[in-house]
Amino acid sequence: MNELKTVGVIASSAAAAELGTISVATITSSAPGVLGVLGFTTTTTVALPIAGVIAVTGLIGYGVYKGIQAARSN
Repeated sequence: MNELKTVGVIASSAAAAELGTISVATITSSAPGVLGVLGFTTTTTVALPIAGVIAVTGLIGYGVYKGIQAARSN
């Protein structure tokens, strides 16, 4: 039960941080329709929320910690 509480604390504290986003990629392509035929382009930015990255990193770290604890006990 303590593991579930720890996972909940990691996820909720990362979500509460409201840190913004990380821009992963910027994709430029031709605009749809007539504007694309005329040569206009559109840009799309792919972004990840920083809180999600921190939560995943924290959960992976906690999993490694629990794995080391289990290996030491055996």
